[in-house]
Amino acid sequence: MCKNKSIEQRIEELEALVYATKNVLSFDEASKYLNLSKSYLYKLTSAQQIPHYKPQGKMIYFEKDALDAWLRQNPVKTQAQISQEASHYIMTHQK
Repeated sequence: MCKNKSIEQRIEELEALVYATKNVLSFDEASKYLNLSKSYLYKLTSAQQIPHYKPQGKMIYFEKDALDAWLRQNPVKTQAQISQEASHYIMTHQK
């Protein structure tokens, strides 16, 4: 059992390396890369809420950089960042 776990871990590490070197991901690869279910990813593509490509009109592909940018949209700021921005705003807008 311990050997199987080690093999599974090694496979996951190899997959991570493959994803790190690829620029374009297939639908299945993007699902794994984003840690999203295939049905939810399909829903996002159908609603055009995630950047994707359909070169032949059927197969769906994703640019890894575009997925990374999509993941980074709508960041949630920390309380410290909000306080810093508020202080900066007050300092620059004082009369």
